[in-house]
Amino acid sequence: MDVHPDLGAEQAYIDRAYECLEESRKRASGLQRMVEVGRGGTEQARYERDVIWDTILQRLTQLHLGDAALCFGRIDREPDDGGETYYIGRIAVADESQEPVVVDWRAPVAEPFYRATGRQAMGLARRRHFATRGRQILDIEDELFGSHALDIGGTNGSGNGNGSKPDGITGYGSLISALETARSGRLTDIVATIQGEQDEIIRAPLPGVLVVQGGPGTGKTVVALHRAAYLLYTHRFPLEDQGVLVIGPNRLFLGYIEQVLPSLGEAGVELAVLADLVDGVRVRGGDNPQVARIKGDERMTAFLAKAVRDRKRPLRDDLRVGYGLQTLRVPAETTAAIVRDARRRFRLHNAGRRYVEQELYAALADSSRTPLELNEAKGRLRSVPEVREALERMWPVLTPVELLHDLYGSRALLRLAGKGRLAEDEIEALHRPRVDDVADITWTSDDVPLLDEARALLGATPRGKKRGDEDELRTYGHIVVDEAQDLSPMQLRMLSRRSLNGSMTVVGDIAQSTGAWAHSDWDEILARLPERREPRRTELTVGYRIPAPNMALATRVLVEAAPDVTPPRSVREDGREPLMIGVERADGLGPAVVEAVTAELNEVGIGNLAVITPQSLAEPISRALTEAGIEHGTAVSQGLSRQVTVVPVGMVKGLELDATVVVEPSGILDEEAQGWRALYVALTRATKLLTIVHSGELPAVLAPVAADADHP
Repeated sequence: MDVHPDLGAEQAYIDRAYECLEESRKRASGLQRMVEVGRGGTEQARYERDVIWDTILQRLTQLHLGDAALCFGRIDREPDDGGETYYIGRIAVADESQEPVVVDWRAPVAEPFYRATGRQAMGLARRRHFATRGRQILDIEDELFGSHALDIGGTNGSGNGNGSKPDGITGYGSLISALETARSGRLTDIVATIQGEQDEIIRAPLPGVLVVQGGPGTGKTVVALHRAAYLLYTHRFPLEDQGVLVIGPNRLFLGYIEQVLPSLGEAGVELAVLADLVDGVRVRGGDNPQVARIKGDERMTAFLAKAVRDRKRPLRDDLRVGYGLQTLRVPAETTAAIVRDARRRFRLHNAGRRYVEQELYAALADSSRTPLELNEAKGRLRSVPEVREALERMWPVLTPVELLHDLYGSRALLRLAGKGRLAEDEIEALHRPRVDDVADITWTSDDVPLLDEARALLGATPRGKKRGDEDELRTYGHIVVDEAQDLSPMQLRMLSRRSLNGSMTVVGDIAQSTGAWAHSDWDEILARLPERREPRRTELTVGYRIPAPNMALATRVLVEAAPDVTPPRSVREDGREPLMIGVERADGLGPAVVEAVTAELNEVGIGNLAVITPQSLAEPISRALTEAGIEHGTAVSQGLSRQVTVVPVGMVKGLELDATVVVEPSGILDEEAQGWRALYVALTRATKLLTIVHSGELPAVLAPVAADADHP
């Protein structure tokens, strides 16, 4: 293999860049010793020390790259455009004279590295990609522009040995090399191989809602994460104070993506699932599709508002309270006036409690035969059982969990709130027995947006009650939402409530909408998101991860799953054809899966493998692997920490694996609410090898591929 003539010189430059990086790290560490962090001094001095200390720690974090390459490319501008050369890397590095040695990939000057094309060179004469391992340059790939490219077709160097590159793809050799690298169970950044259509999304303006539609393998998740890093770099103030939130569909997904932003020098972004946004509750699992559909419906907004209103009730009978030798009396119609007044005055339920108390005590004091001091009356009446019972009926202090627990546990309250809004069978589906202590309740993920809606209606409990969350609602300057196509109207409403200014990046694939609230288009989703600006829409059209043979098979399923969606164009034309293994009896399924897993492990080497199953087969398949002596994990308990993982199809969305074994497609179709879309997701997870094992009849769209399959 030919060695690029500039390899030695470029290696020397990279070595110097690392020396400058180390000097920067030493200078930042030295600042730590200069900042006194002991006790004493004024409050202002202590605050300033804390700010300086936090800044130093943040800088040290940014300067720690671990095994990630510091520099991955270079651009040379045309002489007419200044003729400058810039090295592009993860972070900015300067020498002792503060001259730039490496430019941060997010800087405006680095944009041509990702966006320049033969038709729009953006002032470049050359773009150079480095293939690296740690600090060592392994290879160099050059792309030449303008007159420099006339004689050699626009490329030069030893890096591109993969034939002609597809239109619009930059750094093709480096891209293919990165795609063929074995997966580790964690998503990695693509900062060295970002393509033009991806970069355009990453650098899109901050304000408003940006919708990114992207099919399997188009990189929509990693693009959204790079966008978060870019926005923090470009809009450090105010986003660093306002916060950036990334919402994922489940904890397996969060574990999968958690290293991307730190690898880009941004450790302050909050990663969460929706349940993390509601404090003080225990959440596990979800409801069945019927109940999930009800709880996610926008009708629940009016339903809960009515449920809260139903807890603001006048007394049925006059209130009589003994006070010394006399009886104080408040007519029922007076309590009705108090409740009516409070409803008009206070938007949040709990905020009205003190007013109701004050007015009721005043009414009791006014009913005395002799002048009665209000504060004295309050002090003596506060602990009287009849008064406490009256206040609890008229205007109880409620937390979200108390409201929902009471509501779910009473068919009468459910019917009262649901009248004209929910059908009788829907009301019955929401009912569940009450428990003795609300702290013992395990809520479902579908309850989370209802608890949040209840909090928005109730507000904080009065100070000193300590019955619920007293903090203000946390809002964010920018929110990234992944797999947004599955979010219910109530979940979308919950996210909108946390947007400080309507700035959001929403990514997903309508064809992969598999939940109880599967949406048919983005209009349904945008209708529930902030509307401060006209939303912008964009689409990722190129599939980088999935080999063409796998995508061709998945496209057959896409015709059934979402006929209006155009599949992405695959960059990787080569790849092994998907294998089909059929068994005649269901009891042969486990051994056939073991055989398929063994064969794929032998072929994929150190890469990772997922066995994707219907929910009902996850445990039986796991037992079969255990009995065969194949070490593996389960997605629910170990995430993707093992080389082999059994993953129920409902948890596999958004993940990428080197190899997959998809078990019983007919079972996926039968068990999942959106069976065709779930199968489409399952077939599009592998970057290399795909095998389908089945005992049931294959769907007709897969049958032609299976015609030549072996049947043990």
